[in-house]
Amino acid sequence: MEPNYKEMYYTLMDAAEKMIEILIKAQNDCEEIYIREDSGEAEKK
Repeated sequence: MEPNYKEMYYTLMDAAEKMIEILIKAQNDCEEIYIREDSGEAEKK
């Protein structure tokens, strides 16, 4: 029986897309933390 390359491809691409979405969310969260903390430092000066 020949491997189902189409199924393998879609499985891999689905996982890669989810991974990219997780990384983008993490980056956005970090940017929000940075902005929030940076603006707090500016208020203290």
